[in-house]
Amino acid sequence: MAQPLKFLGIIPARYASTRFPGKPLAELGGMTVIERVWRQARRVLDQVVVATDDERIAGAVRSFGGEAIMTSASHRSGTDRCYEAYVKSGIECDVVINIQGDEPFVQPEQLEALMACFDDTKTDIATLVKPFDASLLPFSALENPNTPKVVLDKAMKARYFSRSVIPFVRGAEKEQWPQKVQYYTHIGLYAYRCEVLAQVTRLEPSPLELAESLEQLRWIENGFSIKAGITTQSTIGIDTPADLARAEAYLATLKEA
Repeated sequence: MAQPLKFLGIIPARYASTRFPGKPLAELGGMTVIERVWRQARRVLDQVVVATDDERIAGAVRSFGGEAIMTSASHRSGTDRCYEAYVKSGIECDVVINIQGDEPFVQPEQLEALMACFDDTKTDIATLVKPFDASLLPFSALENPNTPKVVLDKAMKARYFSRSVIPFVRGAEKEQWPQKVQYYTHIGLYAYRCEVLAQVTRLEPSPLELAESLEQLRWIENGFSIKAGITTQSTIGIDTPADLARAEAYLATLKEA
């Protein structure tokens, strides 16, 4: 019988965000954003580390009992930061989960859906998608270029990601498209087999990636298999102080429930 896979959660956390400097240390409901992310990840994962380039963040993580690993300030992406932290950690694992440091409400079910993708031995990389529900959202929400869309095959493998609405439905008004085909929006959580993580960090930016500004297209162009897990939950990322205010309001509704 095959041994169960070992998973390592890594939370990349930078201080120098253009739109919200220091956001990992911003307080949300009396707790820093980074601590909330870490605590949510620890509900599922035994091993979680924070990868940062700032001693203030590292100190905050250690103060609440977490492990912080210092990484270079010159990384182009969270993926690269994750790989450096994985190597420095010395932790033996099969899969690294990249948990964004500005997602304080990441749900255990979402992480479990990512992990389940590796039951398929052919999965190189896993990510999450959310079915688009036209009864809840207008078509204009699907057209938002800041919300990437993804086309899946029958095996739940990602075939393409785009900021445009894909697929195009010929012969129908746009508002009718969701009635003709199931659309999926992309949730930016990733997990990688460790050997694959090492390989993707060595890849040069690809033409499709540069066209769409979507890193995952680089992996597809280079032949890696990306399997998608389904989630019905939206994530609440914090990119700006206004996002933090909305997160505070959302947290208040949870306390009232």
